Amino acid sequence: MNPRPSLALLLTALTFSSSAATLTIQTGLPGARINPAMWGLFFEDINLGADGGLYAELVKNRSFEFPESMMGWSKISPSKARGTLAIRTENPFNAKNPHYLRMESEGKDLFGVSNEGFRGIGVRQGEAYHFSAQIRNVTGNARLRIELYSSNGALLDTVRIERLASEWTKRDIVLRPRLTDAKAKLYVLMDGAGTVDLDMISLFPENTWKQRPGGLRADMVQILADMKPGFLRFPGGCIVEGSELDKRYQWKKTIGPIEERGLLINRWNYEFLHRPAPDYYQSFGLGFYEYFQLCEDLGAEPMPILSCGLACQFNSGEQCTPEQLDTYIQDAIDLIEFANGPSNSTWGAKRAAMGHPAPFNLKMIGIGNENWDQPYIDRYARFHSVLKKKHPEIQLISSAGPQPNDKRFHFAWPKLRELNADIVDEHCYDTPNWFFENANRFDSYDRKGPKVFFGEYAAQSDKVVSVLNRNNLECALAEAAFMTCMERNAEVVRLASYAPLFAHEEGWQWRPNLIWVDNLRSYGTPNYYVQQLFAHHRGDVVLPVKLDAASGKKLYASATRDDATTEVIVKLVNGDTQAAALEVNLAGAGKVGAKARLLLLSGDLRDENSFEQPRKVAPVPGELSVNAPRFTHTLPPNSLTVLRVVANK
Repeated sequence: MNPRPSLALLLTALTFSSSAATLTIQTGLPGARINPAMWGLFFEDINLGADGGLYAELVKNRSFEFPESMMGWSKISPSKARGTLAIRTENPFNAKNPHYLRMESEGKDLFGVSNEGFRGIGVRQGEAYHFSAQIRNVTGNARLRIELYSSNGALLDTVRIERLASEWTKRDIVLRPRLTDAKAKLYVLMDGAGTVDLDMISLFPENTWKQRPGGLRADMVQILADMKPGFLRFPGGCIVEGSELDKRYQWKKTIGPIEERGLLINRWNYEFLHRPAPDYYQSFGLGFYEYFQLCEDLGAEPMPILSCGLACQFNSGEQCTPEQLDTYIQDAIDLIEFANGPSNSTWGAKRAAMGHPAPFNLKMIGIGNENWDQPYIDRYARFHSVLKKKHPEIQLISSAGPQPNDKRFHFAWPKLRELNADIVDEHCYDTPNWFFENANRFDSYDRKGPKVFFGEYAAQSDKVVSVLNRNNLECALAEAAFMTCMERNAEVVRLASYAPLFAHEEGWQWRPNLIWVDNLRSYGTPNYYVQQLFAHHRGDVVLPVKLDAASGKKLYASATRDDATTEVIVKLVNGDTQAAALEVNLAGAGKVGAKARLLLLSGDLRDENSFEQPRKVAPVPGELSVNAPRFTHTLPPNSLTVLRVVANK
């Protein structure tokens, strides 16, 4: 059993030991200022991250636009009921979503359809769920009966819709389930003879984030807010590029009225033979406006990523022609206007019409995702040339490819340096040992060169793309060790984010992931709590550190200063299975606080969190007696420790 400190724990400074490692922090020699947005979030619609996840819509294929038009829907017909179902396109509710369902019943019994949701429909007892649909009565005087059923067949609630209009009309009702169920189903039934057309069939919890109708899932946004992220990168990831260019993410198709946002197949629908997701499509209910709005809610800088005219090079690598590239560049120019332009500009007016007259204060844009070699450099150079002239205030993020040290990486960096790139995006998915062994990676980076965005990283307990990867404490501590290096080198590394962000327990394609969800619950992994500790205890300026430890020890440290509180914030990682005594010297400090605040993340290397034990590995607060600028502290095995010590000159 793993010993853990209690909430009231008081850790007393130990006597000095000749065998202890030593950490010297130069409190009087502040270095680079830390980007307030340094620790952020990377969102991609993978693992049911958007539809079926963050976007709170509970109905799958609500407008019957999937290639298999009835996917997600099932016919409900008691033995004595007679009726037919058909997908039609004549005189649709909206031409951009032309398919709709026609139900025709002889009226001898209830007849209709049910929707399975995204691996079920999660509902909570007594809470309000808003059903809506576009409905047109063609013949007869049938009523509709809208019902929720539990996974075992219990009726949770039923409401009738009567007096159906002969023209497309949106009808709304509220359902209140009498039980909580993660696997409920929605029924839409005809009661009586006639013919009825239906489209945009929707079910949303009333309890969305900030109670916005048609909004985001509240618990999933809350866990993001609890991290206090500095930025949000969106919408990906590989879905930005698409496997072919016609499947790329096009932001202009994701704004405006919901019913005019067309459907697109998600790359993760078909990417992995071992984890197929044939029902994975993008409805774009979560589009660029909602992403910007979410950034504003979180207090995070928006970081949109745009296609550079290259499809995913792991797939087709399809390239647009040089002439076609102008359209992609114009998309970037128009996006800046959408985000920052006045409300009387062409694209600023579209933002204002959606409910946000004020600008979103966009400061950076990513050009391409994880692209490489000359085809990418040629396209980035064109973007750079145009955007730096038209919008010099916008920082451009370029790509160094998918690996942190391969030939694609070494090809990209000199080229991007020649182009005076602002920020270069580096990625790494590798074993915990890689992260431990590369915890000095940025010490030798050129301070005058392009800055670094370490935009995708995660330690893999098994290997990349393995279904056996786990979000265990060993991986989290390896990432923490690497993060101390990024923090020490904050002059170079300006931004960093773990990836991927979300995964549905029954709908994932990739693991590990930062946050796991099912239809009703969410929890943060040990990796999440590492990210949270660094984000909550960022500090304002880097303090130089020197760590002397015996060879082979997995000890790592960084230090910053909080200007407002005059606290020195020390982050300490012990990746060994044995406790480690550490002598700490706050060099240059005068008076120090008698008690230091302490947060400890520790456990067994294989420990993981779960829905049943969401905080099995989570930070535990405590205190440490500190009576002088020099003190000792024992780091528990397998641990990340954050110390906040008031230290005045």
